[in-house]
Amino acid sequence: MDGVREKAQVLIEALPYIRTFHGKTFVIKFGGGALDGGGQESLSFAEDLVLLQHIGIRPVVVHGGGPQISELMNRLGMNPEFIDGIRVTGKEAMEVVEMVLTGRINREIVTMVHRHGGRAVGLSGRDAGFLIGEKKCLSGRELGHVGRIVSVNSEILDLLDRHRFIPIVAPVGVTEDGVALNINADEAAAVIAGSLKAEKLIMMTNTKGVLDEDGRLLPSLDREAILSLIERKVIAGGMVPKMEGCLQALSEGVGKVHVIDGRIPHALLLEIFTPEGVGTEIVRGGAQ
Repeated sequence: MDGVREKAQVLIEALPYIRTFHGKTFVIKFGGGALDGGGQESLSFAEDLVLLQHIGIRPVVVHGGGPQISELMNRLGMNPEFIDGIRVTGKEAMEVVEMVLTGRINREIVTMVHRHGGRAVGLSGRDAGFLIGEKKCLSGRELGHVGRIVSVNSEILDLLDRHRFIPIVAPVGVTEDGVALNINADEAAAVIAGSLKAEKLIMMTNTKGVLDEDGRLLPSLDREAILSLIERKVIAGGMVPKMEGCLQALSEGVGKVHVIDGRIPHALLLEIFTPEGVGTEIVRGGAQ
């Protein structure tokens, strides 16, 4: 009976969170690395998504796919090129990006959700002009088809939500002239979350969260603390644009941002429905 009581207590403790978040939108960034090998984290992620939807939360998923893109490029004899962590994306590379993101990873996530009793629809920025963007340069250097988002057509997300579908978004944008763009998945998730005024933006990563100088998890941060960590180079490399995107999302009306370890089974549920959480929360005001 003790085990049964513990299960009941877990449900009771989750009830206030369920009440609070019913009807709210969560934008979730799911890294492509979690799909390598079809690991347990990807299966538990699909289960978590279905549960969130069934209790009245509106999940929107944005996925990456960097490792799979590089793998296919290598198999095709193409050398992946990066400038400050950004993939230089020529015409042929862009074809590989679309092939991997929209033709493989997007379908894999949709299939996983269906296997666990949910209903999902795969999207890219091309669909209904969902993500309109423009090419961008880095320090005056051309990056090919790398782009940034200038507008989000959220009408298609509202339509899918009304019919109880979970949107699974591949971060491929399109210019006004119809040219495909490779969009950073973290950036896409942050911009979409801001456009929807989402309750939460959840970044699922392959780290514990945001760490201090000694490698210890920082459970809660605000804007000033993050800027200080960046200035002191505690936050560095690829984590810098991720944090900048998180701060931008907060400034555009997102309620709270979470950076969590996607390698932990059911990390989404643990972060959302327990007081302790499993990562770092980023808040607009003072750290809580």
